Amino acid sequence: MTIRLGYQMPNFSYSGPVAELFPKVIAQAREAEAAGFDTAFVMDHFYQLPVIGKPDEPMLEAYSALSALATATDTIQLSALVTGNTYRNPAILAKTVTTLDVVSGGRAILGIGAGWFELEHTSFGLEFGTFTDRFERLDEALQIIEPMLRGQRPTFDGLWYQVEEAINEPRLRDDLPIMLGGGGEKKTFGLAAQFADHLNIICNASELPRKVEAVQARCEEVDRDPKDLETSFLAFVIIDEDGDKARTLQNDYLLSNGIDLSNLSEDEKTAATDRAFCGTPDDVAEQVQTRVLDHGIDGVIINLVTNGHEPGIVELAGKALRPLIQ
Repeated sequence: MTIRLGYQMPNFSYSGPVAELFPKVIAQAREAEAAGFDTAFVMDHFYQLPVIGKPDEPMLEAYSALSALATATDTIQLSALVTGNTYRNPAILAKTVTTLDVVSGGRAILGIGAGWFELEHTSFGLEFGTFTDRFERLDEALQIIEPMLRGQRPTFDGLWYQVEEAINEPRLRDDLPIMLGGGGEKKTFGLAAQFADHLNIICNASELPRKVEAVQARCEEVDRDPKDLETSFLAFVIIDEDGDKARTLQNDYLLSNGIDLSNLSEDEKTAATDRAFCGTPDDVAEQVQTRVLDHGIDGVIINLVTNGHEPGIVELAGKALRPLIQ
């Protein structure tokens, strides 16, 4: 398993009737596969996120969508970026992702995080708890999930979860990869150093040097070589052959979220676009190289939040970025 170039679909707010929605999802996954992306991701949310849209905008359940994509693609890996641990019993999650692996012929990755979107928990009647609660739950969950993915039958009696000789059959392999996602330098990175094959770092690009140092420190604390923990960065990419069009798309997207770049100082503009990579294919490639990869990050996962569902845009991004990670 390696994630060097991933494609995340962060929204399903496409024009047209609902019956035409999933064909557009399939088209993006197939276009990503053909363009050299190694992994396709969907978000594990029930409502759209505040930074992307309104809560009642379309949002598909992650594992149902991924299983459907498994039958529509051939080689691309499939994962949630990332599964909210609080949404599922950990033993059932191990069973779910293992089934995805069987369905896809060995292409599943378990992406997982502590969970954070309180509105979803409140609306769906799920316990949210404190920040500390959620990370205690994630730690316990991984102690159940990891052995179940490896063919063991764990018994665990924790504060949050209990299992007894939990069986997970059938399995296609015993090395289904685990990816943690988040930006917490102590808790998330510490759990990644203990349990994960891959860490997707979610933060502003300007924070990456400090994040890389923190990853190294957490690995050293558990006597793990940091080189054994693969890393990636989640980037919001707005790309077009016409750089001015790309910048207009960015401005319109920010305006829809209440941010008017024309009214901001230079420092404020930099802060507002710290996770954005915008312009022509050459512009975006240069930005990803200097702002992400040059800091020692192994790969990049992108979303194309404004226009990824338009035919040809995923391919355009893949052609621009694939040479950087080969």
